[in-house]
Amino acid sequence: MSVPHSRALDRDTVLCISLAARPSNIGTRFHNYLYNKLGLNYVYKAFAPADLADAVAGIRGLPIRGAAVSMPYKEAVMEYVDELMPSAKAIDSVNTVVNDGGVLRAYNTDYQAVADLLADSGFDRSWTVAVAGSGGMAKAVVAALRDAGFTEVIVVARNESTGTALAGRYGFTHRTHLTAERPQLLVNATPNGMAGADADRLPFPEQVVDAALAGFDVVAMPAETPLVRRLRGAGRPAITGDRVSAGQAAAQFALYTGITPDPELVREASDYSREV
Repeated sequence: MSVPHSRALDRDTVLCISLAARPSNIGTRFHNYLYNKLGLNYVYKAFAPADLADAVAGIRGLPIRGAAVSMPYKEAVMEYVDELMPSAKAIDSVNTVVNDGGVLRAYNTDYQAVADLLADSGFDRSWTVAVAGSGGMAKAVVAALRDAGFTEVIVVARNESTGTALAGRYGFTHRTHLTAERPQLLVNATPNGMAGADADRLPFPEQVVDAALAGFDVVAMPAETPLVRRLRGAGRPAITGDRVSAGQAAAQFALYTGITPDPELVREASDYSREV
């Protein structure tokens, strides 16, 4: 896919950023594609902050219009913002910060992206679901599952404190690991499968994956994670994290710019963001 003509930067260019321990180019390419395509005087840059508090102070002081927040900062960033909007307050997790004249408002667009994909999935609501993880992304997933009508959900997390708290909040079950359970739907909300040190790691034991009927992985890079590959190789459906990434990024784009991009443009930007 060809790159839209880049706009020259000037003193009026609006800066948006992302904060992640392991930044990728996905958000950078997605947002800049749309800025250029729509002729907006914006630019987007990814950062791995040395200090989260200093990074958020920089958003307020420069000023930076908005920031995407990724693992592992989705909960930690809450103490540095001025206002938690309903989407973030409902699940105590932030993935988007918007700077409105020095007032930092925090949102969560992950929840809506996951909810939309579940609504279109055709997955049976009577299935037992296992969710790996208990961090910010897992909170969005578990809340979306509850609101979609799933009632049998197991939060699988080694952290006893956060795992028990997340499961208890929605009336679900916590396990540190799966033993005899064989859930029909598996959801990965951990870094397992992400490019880097965890790239070859399954989030669940092989026997659990092989017994599942479907899967959902929130890891966006690569989209073809070990969980997705194993399920699809057995002829079972799996939702990939690049679809979550595109949905939540489009919602962020609207918060930053006030413009809701056309779905076809979102698809173009998502495709472009994943090109090497």
